[in-house]
Amino acid sequence: MALFYIKYMEILIKASQFILSLSLLIVLHELGHFIPAKLFKTRVEKFFLFFDTKFALFKKKIGETEYGIGWIPLGGYVKIAGMIDESMDTEHLKQEPQPWEFRSKPAWQRLIIMLGGVFVNFVLGWFLYIMITGVWGNQVVKSNGLKYGFAVADTFLEYGFQNGDQILKINEEVPESVMDINRDLFLRTVHSVEVLHTNGEKQTISIPENIGKIMWENGTMKPFSPRMIAKIDSILPDNPAAKAGLLKTDKIVTVNGKKIDFWNDFTSVLDASEGKINLEVNRNGVLKTLEIIPTEKKKIGISVTATEDDIIDAQQIDYGFSESISKGTSLAYWTLKDYITQFKYVFTKKGAQSIGGFIAIGNIFPAYWSWEAFWRITAFLSIMLGFMNLLPIPALDGGHVMFTLWEMVTGKKPSDKFLEYAQVAGFVLLVALLLLANGNDIVKLFK
Repeated sequence: MALFYIKYMEILIKASQFILSLSLLIVLHELGHFIPAKLFKTRVEKFFLFFDTKFALFKKKIGETEYGIGWIPLGGYVKIAGMIDESMDTEHLKQEPQPWEFRSKPAWQRLIIMLGGVFVNFVLGWFLYIMITGVWGNQVVKSNGLKYGFAVADTFLEYGFQNGDQILKINEEVPESVMDINRDLFLRTVHSVEVLHTNGEKQTISIPENIGKIMWENGTMKPFSPRMIAKIDSILPDNPAAKAGLLKTDKIVTVNGKKIDFWNDFTSVLDASEGKINLEVNRNGVLKTLEIIPTEKKKIGISVTATEDDIIDAQQIDYGFSESISKGTSLAYWTLKDYITQFKYVFTKKGAQSIGGFIAIGNIFPAYWSWEAFWRITAFLSIMLGFMNLLPIPALDGGHVMFTLWEMVTGKKPSDKFLEYAQVAGFVLLVALLLLANGNDIVKLFK
């Protein structure tokens, strides 16, 4: 019962952070459309947080605009008079264009109105990263900051890396934090890594140009992780280890005859094993051998933990006002650039299966309330939404921008009927993507 309560509270805290972050991003994004529309004397009929299909939780008309909160938390919208949008209200097309309508405004004004939401997303993300840097600073781990060095994935041992390595340089430069190595390898250009092996020897290792693709295809997204002692923390009931009689107080000595000091040594032998394994443990000073049959996924139902203080020596860096602007701007820039870089993987079979919906996004938030984590994730989501909304898909801001730019370049405005059909096609595509993303979430939930 206590475990259920804890799990319930964790879900509640994650959901609360997600809804608060989403609501903030939606309102500010729509304000980005609302404000320039008003400046250009364009009538805004509705301003809603969440969608209000059939009915709204709250609504109030002030002036010519109805403000409200819908009951479907999938986004929000502003309904601008004379614009073909996701509401698919085309009654106005039967009338002559009115001066206050969107379609009556010059192309440059329509362009600004449509770009307003994306502009706010990018500016908000930039501002939040500056604020985060100024308030919380940054924690970095230097080359000698890992007590036992890095545990290296088997696929990376082939390049010359060794378990226990310390990373000295990336591209011949000392990294700000060695904990960024996985991100740099996957998303940025890394041609060499200098390491210090446990025997005291330094080695510069060449990295393949397509290392990001290799990591993606192999599923090795975190080839480097802090090395930790193989000390049992918990044993899951009704799993192979528990059935074989393994105790939490046991100390792992060998697996299939191989001496085990670190957790990655254990998982490496386990992954390479076929059938049962022989686990030798020290139980109160007495050596005991247990036969365990792992699951098909090479799991036996135990976990090890180590607090960061045990294995990582992180250093706090605080920034002044001007430094936080520079550092925050850099963070915003690289967040956007890294997101664009990884976006190409979406167009693969594995990428389509990895697209996440609301559950995946909600799980980004921690299971405890942390304002630092909340604002960091909100800043990332703001920049991500800005980029996504710029995609040239009808029904997104980028689709409207694409058609407006076409009009400005060619002098020919697409017909209202064409825009209506394009909006329908874009809406269908977005619904399909929404179903795919949330369908993936549900499948992963059951797995």
